[in-house]
Amino acid sequence: MPQVHINYLAVLVSAVLAFAIGGLWYSPFLFANQWVNAHGFTEERVNEMQKGASKAYSISLVCQVLIALAMAVIAGYLHLTAFVQGLKLGLLAWGGFALPLGLMATMFTDRKMTVFLIDTGYQLVFLLVIGSIISVWN
Repeated sequence: MPQVHINYLAVLVSAVLAFAIGGLWYSPFLFANQWVNAHGFTEERVNEMQKGASKAYSISLVCQVLIALAMAVIAGYLHLTAFVQGLKLGLLAWGGFALPLGLMATMFTDRKMTVFLIDTGYQLVFLLVIGSIISVWN
């Protein structure tokens, strides 16, 4: 397997930015209320979830780093260096992996489509951001 250059700072910055976008996406400013309502969570359940949120946030950040690292490897193998190329990579990752995996999982659970749409919208945005940052900064 050929060696690929990875800009670890770009990986970290894009992962942290994707994580921050999630904070905004799932805030009351954007989709928190719709997401909570679509799940049917009670106020007590939301408060309970918030108590254990640090573990979920930590795991989410690690996952964002892994996603950014994988995108950096792919961008390196493909020699992507332009913003538009990064957007296309993010769109491909979303349309080829995140969207179908999320949709399949939704179809086999009792989750509402609203939850899927909010979640996959966030995934689209953060994959576009990660792809573009990684490609330009590679």
